Amino acid sequence: MKANPHAPAAAAASAGLVELFERQHDESRRQPDAPLALRRDRLRRVAALWQTHERALAQAVGEDFGLRGERLTQVADGLVLASLLSNLRRNMGRWSRRQRVRTPLYLQPARAHVERQPLGVVGIIGPWNYPLQLTLGPAATALAAGNRVMLKPSEITERTSALLAELVARYFAPDEFTVVLGGADMAAEFAALPFDHLFFTGSTAVGRKVAAAAAGNLTPTTLELGGKSPCIVDRSCRDLGQAALKIAHGKLLNGGQTCIAPDYVLLPRGREAEFTAAYRSAVARLFPRIEGNADYAAIVSDRQHARLVGLLDEARAGGARIEDVGPPVAPAAGAARQLRPMLVYGAAAPMRLLQDEIFGPLLPVLPCDGPDDAIAHINAGPRPLALYWFGDDRAARDRVLNGTVSGGVTVNDTLMHIAH
Repeated sequence: MKANPHAPAAAAASAGLVELFERQHDESRRQPDAPLALRRDRLRRVAALWQTHERALAQAVGEDFGLRGERLTQVADGLVLASLLSNLRRNMGRWSRRQRVRTPLYLQPARAHVERQPLGVVGIIGPWNYPLQLTLGPAATALAAGNRVMLKPSEITERTSALLAELVARYFAPDEFTVVLGGADMAAEFAALPFDHLFFTGSTAVGRKVAAAAAGNLTPTTLELGGKSPCIVDRSCRDLGQAALKIAHGKLLNGGQTCIAPDYVLLPRGREAEFTAAYRSAVARLFPRIEGNADYAAIVSDRQHARLVGLLDEARAGGARIEDVGPPVAPAAGAARQLRPMLVYGAAAPMRLLQDEIFGPLLPVLPCDGPDDAIAHINAGPRPLALYWFGDDRAARDRVLNGTVSGGVTVNDTLMHIAH
């Protein structure tokens, strides 16, 4: 196979990885466009892969986490993926059509139009927290646009990644869609390939490395990173019980291992006891049992679990008050890495709990003296990935929304802007 002249970084990658890339690259140049019928067929195959092997994939995810029920994976991964595939099938034809644009008088009788073309080869580096919808979803989107796809799933969820590789190889030719397995070294080689576009979902720290590797080839990148997503409870919030229920749902879905989960709460000063009671009641309603409950996901690895315990220990040593808000321990044994939901009061700014993205069921609660205080706190740090606001005062709501910038906002609920 002839060498790719546009791959200065390829020599640093393993021979097999380069061969896979060059095969897709050559085919994408031989056939720059993909007919709509072929794109639809590729989407049909992604859907068939998921629908036929949904249970086996969910079981693999559960084994990787230690405890994560099939129902949780079917909802958190499957429903999102099914909705995306339906949306792509429904709109792909319209999105692909040539679009006429107005021609200025001085250029007439010329005509002009916009015609969307595939980029070529798209690389996707997927995360471990939703290892199906955040790998197959971006892949399906790239395939719908007529691209070829190379996917590097997370090595942390190794059973799921291995099964994905096996299934994708059954449904797709390697020059259409292929899965590359390996650890951090393979991910570094993968990111250094001269893709036509590189899509990464994961932590900010790793995102910096991906961006640096892609920069050598001027590869356009999409980086979907995490962040400290605040949840503001305004003093106008009359139904704190309902607000706590929504916050608990957003925080504890997947054991807190969600990039847009509420990371901390800004609460009106003096309502701490009321919020603790409301949140405890909400947790009991959502998860009557924590230990052994397959709907309450375990922390994905020993390393992640130790990191979260370390955050708690540091906060406790620094004088913070930790409230275990889970229901009483049930007789049934839990998974080794199930971490009970905790509220943390009195955390100080230097603590890692307030500096790092938590990615677990720990929720710091910070006293707040009104919208200006909330805005100042949020704007003092990096812009958040998501922002949540609870209350009944529209003026106070608009004051916060106009005074801050975030990746997305949901009012009087959590997570729903992504679902929408």
